[in-house]
Amino acid sequence: MSDKKSRIPKFANEDEEREFWATHDATDYFDETEEITEPLVGPRRKKLINFRIEDDAIERLKKLADRKGMGWQTLMRALIYEGLEEEEKRVGQGDVPRI
Repeated sequence: MSDKKSRIPKFANEDEEREFWATHDATDYFDETEEITEPLVGPRRKKLINFRIEDDAIERLKKLADRKGMGWQTLMRALIYEGLEEEEKRVGQGDVPRI
């Protein structure tokens, strides 16, 4: 990367950065990037779980996942993470009450 001023702004938060990249083509900024040789994160451990869910919920997941171009189990995992984040924000990061 050269010493000239970057055209990529400093972002205050992820939402601001997300909005920027949603409206700009990243290939226009390749000259301002560096190759990363180290992995950004290590592999995330996943645990196999089983739980019961209604057939209609699975069908809804499959239809939505198809429209989004992803697997239904991947979508379900993403929805669980999103719901978990929202609940943590709602009740705080301390002791989360059990349902």
